[in-house]
Amino acid sequence: ETVKLNYGVDYQNGGTCHFSPTPDTWIKMLDILLFWASKNIDGFRCDMAEMVPVEFWEWAIPQVKEAYPEILFIAEVYNPNEYRNYLMRGKFDYLYDKVGLYDTLRNVACGYESAAAITHCWQSLNGIEKRMLNFLENHDEQRIASSFFAGNPRKGIPALIVSACMNTNPMMIYFGQEFGEMGMDSEGFSGRDGRTTIFDYWSVDTIRRWRNGGKFDGKMLTEDHKRLYDIYQKVLMLCNEEEAITKGVFFDLMYANINGWRFNERKQYTFMRKYKNELLFFVINFDSQLVDVAINIPSHAFDFLQIPQMESYQAVDLMTGAKEEISLLPYKPTDVSVGAYNGKILKITF
Repeated sequence: ETVKLNYGVDYQNGGTCHFSPTPDTWIKMLDILLFWASKNIDGFRCDMAEMVPVEFWEWAIPQVKEAYPEILFIAEVYNPNEYRNYLMRGKFDYLYDKVGLYDTLRNVACGYESAAAITHCWQSLNGIEKRMLNFLENHDEQRIASSFFAGNPRKGIPALIVSACMNTNPMMIYFGQEFGEMGMDSEGFSGRDGRTTIFDYWSVDTIRRWRNGGKFDGKMLTEDHKRLYDIYQKVLMLCNEEEAITKGVFFDLMYANINGWRFNERKQYTFMRKYKNELLFFVINFDSQLVDVAINIPSHAFDFLQIPQMESYQAVDLMTGAKEEISLLPYKPTDVSVGAYNGKILKITF
């Protein structure tokens, strides 16, 4: 289904590069990019961009952006050793965070890996996490609700909150994800594999229900669909409205809670976001049952985030609007209860 185009790399003779004069393929590809950019599109998602020499992107992307400064270039690069090369030299705006955060969150949601692995995941990016595009579903991957992944769309809610809220980078939602689309149809070419086919003429059940014959009123959605949609709406609205998420700094609390007395680092993940006088305290529960946890907030967090110590403070859970009293002290754990497959975002304004 693909044609191997000549980008000036002689793969039959040790990968020798011939970029001068400019390869004819480069000129044709730039013409194609400029053609679509002229149609007022938002950006390009470049499939397996690392299979094309970075020199081409370095040459082409600045020329497209010179004519269309607002256009975005997002690359599919699966080799972490090439991340900086395609961001810095290749001039891409974002890379899909597939082999890092996606794979990690999928394993945590399915119980194969500890939630503590999320910390190692963002640390491995070493400063370029803001240039990564986070996602939990796309055309290549199996649906969260499918029996090949979690089997239950609610199991993806903790991963959604982490993926969408832990940094200032963008989050992608794949169509139907917000309704818990299962992708468990037996399509023609694709088959029953937990993915929504991109090869067949097909109708996606949850999207068809949401569309409701062109009314787009969602009246054919089930109550479970609607409840999940409300959660997705809430999280994505917070990502746009809360400055601590859109602009704030990030502080991972996991190192102070490993082997905690009332904290299971395999099933819970906790962090903070801060901007000016607003603090968001995230407690995420990947477990199948409600948990009452005690979270240690180290002295370094108070210094780094410049937050006052408080014996008692009324916080608001942004997920529900409910108010609750919590303490923020370096010598006393903070008690929080979180429902199954859920998360709390406690907002404190100083």
